[in-house]
Amino acid sequence: MKVSESMSRPAVSVPTGTLLGQVSRDMAEYGVGSVVITEGGTLRGIVTDRDIAVRGLARGLDSDAEVDAVMTSPVVTVEITDDIHVAYRTFRRSGFRRLPVVDGHRVVGVLTVDDMLMDVFRRLADLLGPVAWSVLEEPPGPPGA
Repeated sequence: MKVSESMSRPAVSVPTGTLLGQVSRDMAEYGVGSVVITEGGTLRGIVTDRDIAVRGLARGLDSDAEVDAVMTSPVVTVEITDDIHVAYRTFRRSGFRRLPVVDGHRVVGVLTVDDMLMDVFRRLADLLGPVAWSVLEEPPGPPGA
């Protein structure tokens, strides 16, 4: 399975220099917890709701501060064509909860830990489905009971 099958798309993106207040409003409007920061179409950083709270508000920045002050850069990414297992390893190694998905140098989506959990649930359902049906068809206990 490829990253492209589990990611959310498109990624919400703002240019460098965008004010934190606008980034927060964009997150609320689109219902996302992260925004990728670009400059001339090139990925420069990522900012999460937690970054705004911990690196921004907790340090005394206000809504007129630029997103560049709280974004994570450089950004750990995965390729759209990567196998999902590459993403699992990248999440484990990086400790991040959100990874921008790139196609070359262009951001095409975001892969989250929640997306990965949905993949695990689907795989578990595929595995347990036949077992569950066999249990339902054949009641527990000794045969003929």
